[in-house]
Amino acid sequence: MDNITHSVVGLGIGALIDRSVAPEPEPAAQRTRTRMLLTVCCLASNFPDLDLVLTRLVEAPLGYLLHHRGHTHTLVAGVAEIAVLLGLVWLLWPAARALLRSSPRARSAALGAACAGLLLHVTMDGLNVYGVHPFWPFDARWLYGDLVFIVEPVFWIAFGVPLAAMVSRRVPRALLLALLAAVPVGVTFAGFLQWGSLAGLLALGAVLGWVARTSVRTSARSRHALAAGLAASLGFVALQAVALHAARATAAQAVARLDPGERLLDTAMSAYPANPLCWSFVTVAADPAHGGYHLRRGLLSVAPQVSGVDACPVPIAGAATLPDSADGARLAWQRDARQSLAQLRDLQKNNCHFDAWMRFARAPSLDAGSATDVRWSRFGDRNFSTIDYAALAAQPCPQPVPDWGYPRADLLR
Repeated sequence: MDNITHSVVGLGIGALIDRSVAPEPEPAAQRTRTRMLLTVCCLASNFPDLDLVLTRLVEAPLGYLLHHRGHTHTLVAGVAEIAVLLGLVWLLWPAARALLRSSPRARSAALGAACAGLLLHVTMDGLNVYGVHPFWPFDARWLYGDLVFIVEPVFWIAFGVPLAAMVSRRVPRALLLALLAAVPVGVTFAGFLQWGSLAGLLALGAVLGWVARTSVRTSARSRHALAAGLAASLGFVALQAVALHAARATAAQAVARLDPGERLLDTAMSAYPANPLCWSFVTVAADPAHGGYHLRRGLLSVAPQVSGVDACPVPIAGAATLPDSADGARLAWQRDARQSLAQLRDLQKNNCHFDAWMRFARAPSLDAGSATDVRWSRFGDRNFSTIDYAALAAQPCPQPVPDWGYPRADLLR
């Protein structure tokens, strides 16, 4: 997820923890605890992305592909990250240090906020098509949620509205709420959101605002609104999971109908923001008849009677250019490419740069001297994953290369 989302969710969970623990006896101590828990949870919810400084260990694109969402996004490293974060709070924040010395409940809440923030980061990153490997070194495989878009406005509204409602001064509170409404409206006019998605976001914001105003006490208001935002977020993820199951089944049926001789290995699904109906996808299938593997890229709608695939926002994954004649408004193909399995295996064996790249690539598309993971672009287009392996062949092998599992080990065997 993007760091704005990580920050908003971290602040929201920090505030929820603070309001779920008995208050400190002194108002000054309570104010310090509130600031400390929001700060700790927000920082912990961003801490794993410090691995961006490690991306310079290896030249692009391998540095980013192999070291971002790397070791700092694992549960083992998370223990050290929590210790470092709480240690910095202790050393650099005298008021927080005094509170932690005197209040057992503040110590427990701070530890809970740090753990929650870190787990939130890794879990939320695992919800999208990029993936994580949180159980390294015990399991080095990439795990993909394929559930939510990498920038998800549902989370902004779910936690942003309750947080804005907590602001005591009227003008700053009104400005924050106006910003939360204006951003979805702007991206809808830009074509990234459907109007139905915008209506759902505004309705969610209105409900959370109503919850924040109907409780009697201030602390109860914010706690109830934050809990409602958390429930809405979990409900949205559950809805996405149901839609993902239907989308995978639709894609698998389409591939089987087009070529019954192929064996579907993987379907990388990419969600649309605030939209459980629309999905873009890339299928990877073993193609024994042609001695290779077959990549197909397409778009689909899990409820074409509500919104056909041609109504899915074009700026996200392109237009539905080749409708599937057997599926009508449900599915459209963008393009496909048959790839040489012998070439893939030869490159992995004899080009150490390509071998390192294969520790990331889930949908490897080979071109003349370059390769691209087509999860993020159409065939023939370059994206942040593109590697010019031919130009790198004569250069020293990249180091250090983490021992992540090969996403396409099923092709390399």
